[in-house]
Amino acid sequence: MPEKASDSETTARPVVSGLSRRARIMRRLTFIVPVTILSLMIIMAIFADLAWLGLPDVGLAPYDPVKMSLPDRLMPPFWDEEGSTEHLLGTDKMGRDILSRLIFGARISLSVSLLVILITSFVGTVLGILGGYLGGRTEAFLMRITDISLAFPPILVAMLLAVSMGPSFVTVVLAISLLGWAAYARLIRGETLRLRQMDFVAQARIIGASPLRIMLRHIFPNVINPLIIIMTLQIGLLIITEASLSFLGVGIPPPAPSWGNMINDGRNLVDTAWWISTFPGIAIALVVMSGNFFGDWLRDKLDPRLRQL
Repeated sequence: MPEKASDSETTARPVVSGLSRRARIMRRLTFIVPVTILSLMIIMAIFADLAWLGLPDVGLAPYDPVKMSLPDRLMPPFWDEEGSTEHLLGTDKMGRDILSRLIFGARISLSVSLLVILITSFVGTVLGILGGYLGGRTEAFLMRITDISLAFPPILVAMLLAVSMGPSFVTVVLAISLLGWAAYARLIRGETLRLRQMDFVAQARIIGASPLRIMLRHIFPNVINPLIIIMTLQIGLLIITEASLSFLGVGIPPPAPSWGNMINDGRNLVDTAWWISTFPGIAIALVVMSGNFFGDWLRDKLDPRLRQL
């Protein structure tokens, strides 16, 4: 007859099951929560107003984000005794509605992030595949340019561009894109070095495929997964960079409702009007953490070496 399980074995099973259940719940939360927050940001950016559809007075934002109302200046959030439901998150020193500026700030942050990601991922992927596959002097030349780009801080470049071009939306996109491609190039180059040693690439060479065809048909499809992962992880970094540039006065020029501008507007009023800087700071923190968590989840799903059964 089979021996009866010991007490220690009997008590160990529910613990393992409980840990497994909690792990599954945490994996789901690391997907659901970030996607929900990022989706809200996208919705706010798209539907802040519907002027692009010919409906200028319709949108999520209750007020014009740049319209000043001095009688309503420095109004606290609605739950404060001096607050009002007309301005749920209060107003700034110019009487502008904080909630409306937060909603429109999402549009600016998302626009900057998407444009920069499109530019940097394209340039970095092309240079990374060229350097990794061709090798030799081409690789050495491209990687030295990449190393030089990584050595320069984007904030310094943005300041130089702001002096020559003036602070603007275009300046922010150019400043971040000018150096942001280097991270993509280094990652894609490493993946290309690994892929060019694979049998399917060798077979493509044997049948006479040109280097361009091999890079487009065999190398590029196999670097899409790591490319998507780094693009996702870059969302948070780009939002922080844009907010930092706006905070320093070399990014989005006021009175545009950038989250960085909002923090800058309230930095001298933290003791008396804390809500001016606090709410955009919370928005930045939530979006950055959501981008990082979603990027980690995506990496686990797309990388077979990290995929959990």
